[in-house]
Amino acid sequence: MENINKNIRIIHDTINSMVSRSIELVAVTKTFPSQYIVEALKCGVKHIGESRIQEALPKFEQVGEALKGAKKHFIGHLQTNKAKKAVENFDLIQSLDSLDLAHSINKHALSCQKIQECLIEVKVSGESSKTGISPENVKDFYCSLCKFSNIAIRGLMIIPPLLDDIERSRAYFKQGYTLFNEMKEQNDGFDILSMGMSDDYKIAIEEGSNMIRIGSAIFGSRVYGNC
Repeated sequence: MENINKNIRIIHDTINSMVSRSIELVAVTKTFPSQYIVEALKCGVKHIGESRIQEALPKFEQVGEALKGAKKHFIGHLQTNKAKKAVENFDLIQSLDSLDLAHSINKHALSCQKIQECLIEVKVSGESSKTGISPENVKDFYCSLCKFSNIAIRGLMIIPPLLDDIERSRAYFKQGYTLFNEMKEQNDGFDILSMGMSDDYKIAIEEGSNMIRIGSAIFGSRVYGNC
């Protein structure tokens, strides 16, 4: 854990050397134990990302009051039967990818008297194995979400395909940024473009990202089976 502070400083310095606009850093703590969350928070991180409900909730309980003031992001595929727990425990759900899920989120947010912030997950890769809304359907999907009174759509989450040459991800980020800008012009409160992870966040920032999701570049190799 001793390198976490150094790695966070390197990422911030890299961002500051690239752009003058604000870039939100989400520290992705999936598979890492709760003490890694605590350490990241001590280093000034304000956004924590997790991708599995059953892993995240015990860790959040262990971290306790240290999470106060931080924003918790759900970034993994969310099953409808886990929507209740997600609404109860996360500030932003980045992976909204179906009307069925939207219905569940809205129902539980209404029950909690909460407006649940979400991002639409966009499947720019076209891979059938990936979840998300295809780019050509995102605008219609967004319009269909307007009927849900307790969901606030804040923007898009973009995940490019896994590529041997990360430079090839640039085209997918360009596509995501173009779509984001088109929708931002027409929708108030549409202000988050979440794209870029440890290997490709520099390219994502160059192509317009304003939120990056970083795990291994902060915490090192994944710690499986020790959460």
